[in-house]
Amino acid sequence: MPIYSDSDIDQAAGPSRPSTFFGRNRPLYSILGGRKVADILLWRNKKLSGSILAGFTIIWFLFEVVELHFITVACYLLMILMLILFVWVQAADFFKWRPPTVDDIIVSESTARYMLSRVNKLLTVFYMISCGHDLGRFCLVLASLWLLSIFGSYSSALNVLYAVFLCLMTIPVLYERYEREVNYIATQGKGDMKRLYKKLDTKVLSKIPRGPVKEKKFM
Repeated sequence: MPIYSDSDIDQAAGPSRPSTFFGRNRPLYSILGGRKVADILLWRNKKLSGSILAGFTIIWFLFEVVELHFITVACYLLMILMLILFVWVQAADFFKWRPPTVDDIIVSESTARYMLSRVNKLLTVFYMISCGHDLGRFCLVLASLWLLSIFGSYSSALNVLYAVFLCLMTIPVLYERYEREVNYIATQGKGDMKRLYKKLDTKVLSKIPRGPVKEKKFM
């Protein structure tokens, strides 16, 4: 990655604060929810983030490399869980352990409500983007989905999901760490795109013949 001086970055970013994508004013941690999800994506809790990444990697390895079937792996996991619970309950009295209860394995209502609220928030963002209020973001999401569909046509669904998961686990934390450099490059790229569009509009688009515009008649 090229190294930029602080003066170059500040000159492109502005006098007060570095420019951000889509005019972002809030910190990245706040945009990601500011809770457990943000802690995981930004590696605030390195043990939890590492464990989740390792778990998904093991699942991907079992399905794509070892080529086990989903039902087989699910049955193996349930069998292991049953054996662990059986040994734990039977040996609880002997080792003076607290035996597990059903509350230890069920999903709490608060967790379910939180997950449902995140899904609803995601659907709300999807709706707002689809309405076209922010044309730049609309085009970016549309192009990203199109590229993802092309990538998915040459790969399995699990590979696509794992690639998306790796992006979620790496891009936010890398962007937070190198935010000034990324904003500088994005600002330079945005300026280049504007100059390219202006040149294209001057030499090509403005010379395209257009039909006469009819004046509207007002009653």
